[in-house]
Amino acid sequence: MIYSVRSDQPTFKPVEFQSGFNMVLAERLPEATKKDSRNGLGKTTLIEIIHFCLGSNKEGTLAKPELDDWTFTLEMDLFGRRAQVSRNTAKPAVISLVSDFAGWPEKPSYNQKLGEYAMNATDWRRLLGLAVFAIPEMDETRKYKPSFRSLVSFFIRNGAEAFVSPFSHCTKQQEWDKQIHNAYLLGLDWEFVSCLQILKDRTKVLKHLKQEVASGMVPGFRGSLGELEAERMRLEGKLVQEQEALSTFQVIPQYRDLEREANELTNAIHGLVNDTVANQSLMQHYQEGLVEVRDADSGQVASLYAEAGIEFPRQVTKRLDDVHAFHRQVVTNRCDFLKIELARLERQINHDKAEVERLTGCRAELMGILEKGRALDEYTALQKRYQATVALLENIKNRAAQLREFEKGKSELEIEQSQLWQQAQIAYSERELQRRRAAGFFNANSEELYDAPGNLSLDVTKTGYRFGVDIKRSGSGGIEQMKIFCYDLMLAQLWAGRTTIPLIHDSTLFADVDERQRVKALELAARESQAKGFQYICMFNSDNLPVNEFTRDFDYRKFIRLTLTDAREDGGLLGFRF
Repeated sequence: MIYSVRSDQPTFKPVEFQSGFNMVLAERLPEATKKDSRNGLGKTTLIEIIHFCLGSNKEGTLAKPELDDWTFTLEMDLFGRRAQVSRNTAKPAVISLVSDFAGWPEKPSYNQKLGEYAMNATDWRRLLGLAVFAIPEMDETRKYKPSFRSLVSFFIRNGAEAFVSPFSHCTKQQEWDKQIHNAYLLGLDWEFVSCLQILKDRTKVLKHLKQEVASGMVPGFRGSLGELEAERMRLEGKLVQEQEALSTFQVIPQYRDLEREANELTNAIHGLVNDTVANQSLMQHYQEGLVEVRDADSGQVASLYAEAGIEFPRQVTKRLDDVHAFHRQVVTNRCDFLKIELARLERQINHDKAEVERLTGCRAELMGILEKGRALDEYTALQKRYQATVALLENIKNRAAQLREFEKGKSELEIEQSQLWQQAQIAYSERELQRRRAAGFFNANSEELYDAPGNLSLDVTKTGYRFGVDIKRSGSGGIEQMKIFCYDLMLAQLWAGRTTIPLIHDSTLFADVDERQRVKALELAARESQAKGFQYICMFNSDNLPVNEFTRDFDYRKFIRLTLTDAREDGGLLGFRF
């Protein structure tokens, strides 16, 4: 149980609790003005302080600068002994402890400088899980498991969103978290949910991959297995051809020089052939010139003159002989020139033909060398193509292997889910006594409030546990809140004698509930906490407390452990307003 809540600040109003039923009352006194408000008096802040000492993060009112460097102390039972737990808002990572630590499975470290025992918040939460809810030590790598902070939040609900559903303590609580912690509190097989969630995660990964396959976003999964196998065989055949080409490839280091020389020989041969053709044409022209050259005949000129009755003078005849001699010399010179040129052209043609023959032989020799081998850069390019084919083939093989693993993973998941479902059904049947006990408490609590049967349904399905509550009563205000009350009270009844954590309800739970149900709920909590030996603490506003509806033998005033008022500036829990 919790014995007290205190602070190192003198304005703070300490509160001492007792076993059984306890009430913190926010009272509106006659001298309070209309502007005064009961809001902010400290009922919810008291719950935040208790959570803070039990390892929660600093939030809400405690996170405000006005409460910086405040130390709060919670006195409670731990491992069968009283312990004082202190935590400072400015140093929330350190938990200071005062107790007889004999029997503690993990003892805090002693700080010589501060003269106190302490541990960090993470170790403190783990220790509380063992001390309060008997959470066993588990592998740190285990992802889905019960946590103290989530379990305690069902006993001490904090904030308006904690009173929305019996099976959640905040609106953002994930489904696996709800199932694991409700199953743990109800005595069901929570490990079924843990294993199932791991399978759900794997299924989600496979589903995500499948979606990416369909959209073509993952190269490793593109194409069907049959298509990948066909591509693999095609690439293997191509690889054999490329490998054979590489094995028979001869590299000539001077290939490019030889290739350049062969091209130069080809150009030279073409030039010589062209020169020969031109020279042969010129020879033909010169030979025709030799045939056309004839000597001049001066007798023909004299005969023409005689026929005309004209007699050449001796002087003219002499001059014609001179011309004739000159002409004969010119013809002779021309014939000599043409003969010389013809002889030269013939020699040049013969030389060029011989040179063509020689160059053609050299070129043939070079071409023979080039035909036997290739250039180094061509070999390098062929190697690159070969390596690219090898890489592509490996990629295809990996794709096919991944696709096979994908299909194998789906099959294995289906098998594991089926086996897990069978185990869950067996465990569910084996825990019938726990289910009956929980349902019996809930039914009795609802009948006490509404004279109508209630129903707590605890079913196991292939997707996990399915929880539900119902109270067969309609037309009553706040019945949804009373479902939460009956469920929480049932948890306290189940854990009575096994946990030192009290059941604490804020006034939010009772705000919209009919007066008769409010009274019945408080009296039921008082009776059950006394009979079962657990601690119950509730926060109430005085004008929302139906004092005239209580039964005659129920004196609520003897259960009030702290009264807060809005009549004075220092009437709240903290002793000041801000």
